[in-house]
Amino acid sequence: MIQPSALNGRHHRTALGAFLVIVLAHWAEHLVQAVQIYFLDWPLPEARGVLGVPFPWLVQSEWMHYGYALIMLAGFLLLRKGFTGRSRTWWNVTLGIQAWHHLEHFLLLAQALTGGNLLGKPVPTSIIQLLVPRVELHLFYNAVVFAPMVVAMLLHRRPRESERARMHCGCALAPAR
Repeated sequence: MIQPSALNGRHHRTALGAFLVIVLAHWAEHLVQAVQIYFLDWPLPEARGVLGVPFPWLVQSEWMHYGYALIMLAGFLLLRKGFTGRSRTWWNVTLGIQAWHHLEHFLLLAQALTGGNLLGKPVPTSIIQLLVPRVELHLFYNAVVFAPMVVAMLLHRRPRESERARMHCGCALAPAR
């Protein structure tokens, strides 16, 4: 088992890469679903992304959606200590947005488990989903989590000298000469 200090030290770059793959795979699912709806004119119940077409129960499972939101939150928390300075600020922004996204999924899961939907809606509904349809909302959430995450990762790879001096990982590119 990798110790948390090693996760944000010598294994930070590898862990960030693995986390990025998970995030990009999830992004791809939502983008494929949007293409299915808006470009291929698939009915909403059939537009289930890549994995949801052969495994429809995945898309219908609030447990799966909540589990992903929890994995994302855990990743942002576990990898946070490896960031310094400006990159830490952007990582914290991402963490805050994902914390809200996680709470929304917790609310959806609670409704699915209890059968008591928000404001008497026929299906589990998140707070922001009262204003924005679920497909568009998740495209938005993915974008507002992904954008500051990318900024954090880029700044982490290209730290200022003061930030580099506080880093415990090998993520930084060699300084420009």
